[in-house]
Amino acid sequence: MSKRFSSDRGPSQRQLRAGELVRHALVQILQREELREPELQGVSVTVTEVRMTPDLKQAAVFCTALGGALSNDRRGTAVVASLNKSAPYMRGELGKRIDMKFTPQLTFRYDDSFDTARHIDQLLSRPEVQRDLPAGDPSRDDD
Repeated sequence: MSKRFSSDRGPSQRQLRAGELVRHALVQILQREELREPELQGVSVTVTEVRMTPDLKQAAVFCTALGGALSNDRRGTAVVASLNKSAPYMRGELGKRIDMKFTPQLTFRYDDSFDTARHIDQLLSRPEVQRDLPAGDPSRDDD
């Protein structure tokens, strides 16, 4: 196996640049285009990260949703399903906005990092954890 494509390394600079280019274009598409999926009505979709494959032909798009009538868990699942249904349309729009040899296939995934961070904050703010933190610790809430 070539060293160029070893799997133990992170993404290349090329993958990172292409991912950011795709992310910015998708944000513009989601802000300006009217998608016809009912689950996306009244929902603000935030694209948090785009991970490109080494050949730049596929993109995993991580997103989270704010607003809408559903609870957090159901909203995330419904929004990701709707975005995946709209992926061919968004891919066409993406091709018009970016200058790449191939327009990547889009696969949307729910980004649960915000939920995980909120859960960790809740755990750290519990009294039994607070008393174990050192007095000079900046994460301690002694106002």
